[in-house]
Amino acid sequence: MVRNAALVLTGAMTLWSAPSMAARRADFVLDATTGQTLYASHADEKRYPASLTKMMTLYLLFGELERKHVTLDTPFRVSAHAAAQAPVKLWMKPGDTITAGDAIRAIVTLSANDAAVTIAENLSGSEAAFARRMTATAHELGMENTVFRTASGLPAVGQYTTAHDMALLGAALRARFPQYYHFFHTTRFVFHGRVYHDHDHVLHRFGAVDGIKTGFTNASGFNIVTSYRHNGRKMIVVVMGGPTWRARDDRDAALIREFAGKLARGGTFDTLIAGIRRAEDVAWPVAKRKRIEVASAAGDAAGSAFSVRRADDVSIRVGALPSRQAAEVVLAATEPVVEPMLDGARATTRRVDLDGKTFFRAVYAGFDDVDSAQQACSVLKRHHFPCYAVVRPAAD
Repeated sequence: MVRNAALVLTGAMTLWSAPSMAARRADFVLDATTGQTLYASHADEKRYPASLTKMMTLYLLFGELERKHVTLDTPFRVSAHAAAQAPVKLWMKPGDTITAGDAIRAIVTLSANDAAVTIAENLSGSEAAFARRMTATAHELGMENTVFRTASGLPAVGQYTTAHDMALLGAALRARFPQYYHFFHTTRFVFHGRVYHDHDHVLHRFGAVDGIKTGFTNASGFNIVTSYRHNGRKMIVVVMGGPTWRARDDRDAALIREFAGKLARGGTFDTLIAGIRRAEDVAWPVAKRKRIEVASAAGDAAGSAFSVRRADDVSIRVGALPSRQAAEVVLAATEPVVEPMLDGARATTRRVDLDGKTFFRAVYAGFDDVDSAQQACSVLKRHHFPCYAVVRPAAD
């Protein structure tokens, strides 16, 4: 039955076990122009994502590139944790560096696990914090049956997704970041004198196929997400749980052939995805106000000392979001970074009506003094989060 793939999934999360997630193949075909489901088989059953996880790793990196927090030439330092990742990898050593651009190429060609973890640690301070951002962003995209625990897709307890959710992510990557999507068509990558070639065989079967990602672990079986584009028509095909890579690729190719002629033209699904102002897009904008606001009964002009009269007079703001849910996502993303600095301060959201529009501020309130608030902001800014401290009079 055809249904709108953009609809957020509803219902309680069912219990799942490792054997049940890889018991049978799951397929999903999405018309990425209209958002209509063309075919679905076990598409909402939970699966291990394997290296399809790296699609979200790159989604977050593309966002940082777009916001100019990093460039393709930004060097990312490799930690001992990143270097210790299981193969497939580049075999980088702790202390090595890799540029953001080369890390992207390493992922789309080799699916390098050490490159994925290096991206995560350099953008969010730790892989765990980055995984929380991945999950929060997935839910903002409507991927409500997805939880990420790693940046690479290597096995982790509680990490799962669905074929339907992976189709949404594939469509979002193309619609949201057309300026970076060409990386998924990379077929050759040179790093430290060694040449790596892609292993997305479907990419070479069809001229209209331009990525996206393959994946495999013993638990997941062979997975693939494929993007097809021809004459203004766009399609995302997902196959998960294939018994071999050949069987997976043959199934993927068969679905492409079956549905390529049934695609619509002129829909607005990709425009809708690109236009959604999700929390991940607004959580790290450049702060417009960088000064610390200090108000007192005597006023700044008098230069008098300010005495804090209420526990939550001193706070830090880390974003102004279009919804309370989005503000809560920002707090969830920043809390792991700032938690050691809170010392009693609490996370909260505050509604603000300004110029006929409603925003929800993501706030940590209740700092003991301005210095502790400033220190917390300094930590957040080192991790590329905007932050400024605010001191409000008790009457505010």
